Amino acid sequence: MTAPASTRSLVPEGEDVGPGDVPAPPPRTSAPHRLTDRLRGALDALPPAERAGVVRLLTLAALLPVLLLIARRTAQLPYGASLLTVYGLTVLSGTACLLYAAYARYDDPAVRTMRHRAPHHAAFPALPARPRVSFLLAVKDEAGNIEACVRSMAASDCPGLQIIVVDDGSRDGTGDILDGLADELGITVIRLEQNVGKKAALVRGCAVADGDVLVFTDSDCVIAPDAVRLCVEAMVRHPDLGAVSGHCRALNARTNLLTRLQDVWYDGQFRVAKAAESAFGSVTCVSGPLAAFRREAVVNYLPAWAGDRFAGAPFRFATDRQLTGYVLGQRWRGAALKRRHADSPFVTEHDHPERRWQVGYSHAARVWTNVPARWRPFLHQQVRWKKSFVRSLFFTGGFMWRRGPAPALLYYGHALWVLAAPALVFWHLVCAPLGQTAGLTLLYLCGVLLKGVLWGLAYRLGNPGDRGWRHRPLMSLLCCCVLAWLLPYAVLTLRRGIWTRSPA
Repeated sequence: MTAPASTRSLVPEGEDVGPGDVPAPPPRTSAPHRLTDRLRGALDALPPAERAGVVRLLTLAALLPVLLLIARRTAQLPYGASLLTVYGLTVLSGTACLLYAAYARYDDPAVRTMRHRAPHHAAFPALPARPRVSFLLAVKDEAGNIEACVRSMAASDCPGLQIIVVDDGSRDGTGDILDGLADELGITVIRLEQNVGKKAALVRGCAVADGDVLVFTDSDCVIAPDAVRLCVEAMVRHPDLGAVSGHCRALNARTNLLTRLQDVWYDGQFRVAKAAESAFGSVTCVSGPLAAFRREAVVNYLPAWAGDRFAGAPFRFATDRQLTGYVLGQRWRGAALKRRHADSPFVTEHDHPERRWQVGYSHAARVWTNVPARWRPFLHQQVRWKKSFVRSLFFTGGFMWRRGPAPALLYYGHALWVLAAPALVFWHLVCAPLGQTAGLTLLYLCGVLLKGVLWGLAYRLGNPGDRGWRHRPLMSLLCCCVLAWLLPYAVLTLRRGIWTRSPA
């Protein structure tokens, strides 16, 4: 198997990693590494209040050139400036705010106490110091990946771990591999003769899971040995955390340019976007590669998750976003969901009160996933994600405004940007050149590249010495010129699709 090369610094060039192994970072000896480590050590030595103040000042100093640019352009705006000009400044300002929240306000809940606390958080039930943990996986026709994934699950250093793998009607030999692993590793394997879909398969596994914490992963992932323990420790430290997302990178980053682009992109989507949401306890997607949930935060809503319907048909996507939505919104949507499935054992066995849970993200909890290495599977994946976004917008969008101004601004601002992107791309890349205003197209592309450079610099800050940051502006162009067009297609094909992934 190819080494989980989330960055070049993870594994020395030329070394391979066997099934279930996870790379360890080599000693940091370069000047950027030493400087970063010294700065982090100095910050960690400060009292919490002083540390928070210094981190905010450093973040503002790093963002100062961008803030000055925004201020200058805003001051020069003529009266009646075009909507497109205002939009460009708004996107740049939003990016700066996102970076500020991700670096100045974020605390890793597995490492230190989060500064953002929920109202009346002391009323949340505390987990045992060593809670029982059920680690679940649903798989279909993944003979090439399943052994590495399951071995990494079994290598977890989390105490009291129950591992459950649901074989959702595989026909490619996956079941035989799982039987051998069950004998060797002592895991529980549930065999389903007929394919029922990922969500329903995981719910079958939850029916036999007895953990205080339910942790999910995907069959093409490799999990760091301490990742599950860190997510659980975050929940023990913070009783109001109903769910925690880990940090995901590409397992096959070295394959080609496309996988390198995705690897850098993943790092930013987690370290920046999820960190900003986590600063306010409102991560809107606890991603499938490593998703940990408090049992009482989700168990009553598993039948609603498995039987989710949208646009008049069963909806087999949104496995991550929708379950996260039940944690975020159960205070306002939970009672109705439970009434709809009042005869389910998941509801009748223990009816948990609807609470205003927080949802966090742990940068320290690492997982690697195989990303698509060819364009067609990559575009298929992106269409699935766009469908999940649309479904989430109709559910989560109905209550996010109740969770406070900052979470609402992050959520609805992102949603507006995604929804407007196809029209804006069409205007700038098609209409403007046809109307002989190609300068507008050039200006738009320069703005996209500038935003990509900001994300790239954020990547370099978190990965000193790694030159992968140069790929981030190119990924921004890809998102603009290619991925934005997929949203209309995803809307038109909402009823179509299966849960299995196309070959990479």
